Amino acid sequence: MNTTPDEIEDSSAPLIEHLAELRNRLIHSVVAFLFGMIICFTVATPLFNFLTNPLCQVLAERGQDCDLIFISPQEGFFVAIKISLLGGFMLAFPYISLQMWRFVAPGLYKSEKGAFLPFLVASPFMFILGASFAFYVVTPLAYDFFLGFQQFGAEGEAVVGEEVTQGLSVVFQGSAQEYLNLTVKFIVAFGMCFQLPVLLTLMGKAGLVSSEGLGNVRKYAVVAILVLAALVTPPDVITQVILFVVVYGLYEVSIFLVRRVERKREAELRAQGLWTEDDDLEDDPLMKEFDEDEDEKR
Repeated sequence: MNTTPDEIEDSSAPLIEHLAELRNRLIHSVVAFLFGMIICFTVATPLFNFLTNPLCQVLAERGQDCDLIFISPQEGFFVAIKISLLGGFMLAFPYISLQMWRFVAPGLYKSEKGAFLPFLVASPFMFILGASFAFYVVTPLAYDFFLGFQQFGAEGEAVVGEEVTQGLSVVFQGSAQEYLNLTVKFIVAFGMCFQLPVLLTLMGKAGLVSSEGLGNVRKYAVVAILVLAALVTPPDVITQVILFVVVYGLYEVSIFLVRRVERKREAELRAQGLWTEDDDLEDDPLMKEFDEDEDEKR
């Protein structure tokens, strides 16, 4: 069957309209991000002073001054740029989320909108919660651990063992850029890890995972979380253990939330008379490969 040029043009028109709308949404998002960057750049120094609070608190407890240095002429400028990037994105994120929602929402059913919108609100909330936990709890503990390797004697000499005889002190004189990089790494890592319940609950609502499947692969999740903790945190045991405990706790919370979603869906299907006993979780995608392995062994 031949297709006329008019039919081709009519079928491509909606795609062109969607692409044009996507372009406009992206332009608005980029403009909001740049505007947020400019605002944060003008107050970069107070923001940096705020970010140094965990370090200054630990140094004050040790009777040391909170002094950071620039080891290159351009370092101060790049510190301000990095603060502007992070702060600008956080300021613009609500508006960027709104633009994403306005682009996606027209293609969703009313029930789908009601299901998706809470996750869109929960995602930034959980990120802020994770970032706050990292900044106020994890970061001070990590810096207290790191600064414990300084060497001070009663009169300022280094004391490591009896073999040390020269009066040498090994004290912290940190680079502002290195400190900012490490602090931002903590904040972003924990903020992203706190997205786990949101992601798994959304996948559970879409039927991609189940509470039973998540529970059965718990031992694999433990290994994955241990690897994640080793990759996204500095090489100190305290931070890695904290991240593991927190993320594993979030994994268990995710199982509970997915189970609630399943019970709610089951109740709705039973009320509509569409639920049968064969509709249990036997089709769980996470368990298919394990079932296939068991069949092969038999």
